[in-house]
Amino acid sequence: MPLIRFIFSALLAIGAASLPGLAHAEETLALNSPMTSEVAPEWLPSARDIRIELIPVSPESQKADMAAHDLWTRIRSGFAMRELNSKLVAKHEKWYADRPDYVARMTERARLYLYYITDEVERRGMPSEIALLPMIESAFNPGAYSTSRASGIWQFMPSTGKKFGMQQNWWYDGRRDVISATNGALDYLQKLHDMFGDWDLALAAYNCGEGAVQRAQAHNRKRHLPTDYASLKLLKETRNYVPKLMAIKNIVANPSSFGLALQDIPNEAYFASVATTKHIDVKLAAQLADIPVEEFTALNPAHNRPVILQGSSDLILLPIAKMETFRANLESYNKPLVSWQSYQPKKGERLDKLAPRFGLSLENLKSVNGLSKRGNISTGQTLLVPLNGEESESEFEAFNMHLAADDRSRSVRHIVHRGETLSSIALRYHVSVARLRQWNGTLKIIRVGQTIAVAQTGVHRTSGHRRKSSDRSPKVAQNGAIKNNTPRGI
Repeated sequence: MPLIRFIFSALLAIGAASLPGLAHAEETLALNSPMTSEVAPEWLPSARDIRIELIPVSPESQKADMAAHDLWTRIRSGFAMRELNSKLVAKHEKWYADRPDYVARMTERARLYLYYITDEVERRGMPSEIALLPMIESAFNPGAYSTSRASGIWQFMPSTGKKFGMQQNWWYDGRRDVISATNGALDYLQKLHDMFGDWDLALAAYNCGEGAVQRAQAHNRKRHLPTDYASLKLLKETRNYVPKLMAIKNIVANPSSFGLALQDIPNEAYFASVATTKHIDVKLAAQLADIPVEEFTALNPAHNRPVILQGSSDLILLPIAKMETFRANLESYNKPLVSWQSYQPKKGERLDKLAPRFGLSLENLKSVNGLSKRGNISTGQTLLVPLNGEESESEFEAFNMHLAADDRSRSVRHIVHRGETLSSIALRYHVSVARLRQWNGTLKIIRVGQTIAVAQTGVHRTSGHRRKSSDRSPKVAQNGAIKNNTPRGI
């Protein structure tokens, strides 16, 4: 199936007369913050200004599409890495086999992204095992964020992400963007394979850094020892890294032999890309596509704020099945597409006095602007506030997936919203109610606005494309996806 790309052209004919309040909105939403170089945003044009391009798929993908309707079958046919003779493979096979619920959640998340990743892996002539790598990096959790600041399904550290072209600022984090992070990860893996001439060594270097692998090889050469992956003295996490991938490969190759059943994933694109130079609320974009905000943010996890600021080359991803719905709803929508504006406070202005002016609680003003919970005095930083002065709790819900870990308590925190219960929060973060109570001092009741821990860790990272944990320290990913050298369940 060809990938459909909707391109929104920026037509000068879209003016203040066609959208009520446009002139005021363009003035009030001018984003002159030092955090972004964006000029005053413009409105997304109507559906009559859309032109559609069919992006042809590669010949390899067309052959694969004809050969297998099921994506797992296609992936199995591309396995090309040699078997690894290691007891660690069996150890990790057993771990996954003993946790069918974990595997089910992981493959449920994978269905959104795996076709695209497989397509890119095949296009580059790489073994299809590489398409499974996010399973051990993040369990395909798009909001995965470690206490060492590794982020996204490929778990890039900030510096490595920038090196491979992933923009990171207050509005947007390209490490969480499915397209840019996948391309960056595969570029890096290809570079490492060219460097070491071996996929096992390339994967080891992806995990702990090429310098660590080169030093381990130099150590062996001095002692006239082999320099292959299995012979190198590496950190425990790196020694487990390739065996984990081989365990996943073996499970995908024959899930029934491990007592598992993989969710069916069609061998066709799940999402299409929408390109625009315009700006739109996250909540509205999901509404126009008639999909839950949670699904929209799973496809577009790179956006940090309630407004998506689009550049000429940026994309919004939507399910292909909802593209016509999005087009039709956009065509009939005649209200402003942005409900947020920027505000330039004076330095020293009190935030608790400012928040009520825009219908915000102090807590939500800080949350949406990424401000410290402890401070109450403005530094002069440009703030994002509602355009209509009305606060909606649901506006902030989508952005809780991008929580940062608290360095003092080493926990991932969640702010309780209206209508939430311990059970609903536990379900959202894939943990038990008992664990939540344990992490929060035998918590019995919760209140709106209360901050509670939803995951805990003792992580200390040291090196690699994403800095690695010590041998005993688990890694916490967003929404409760917890990884360790020996994986732990979520």
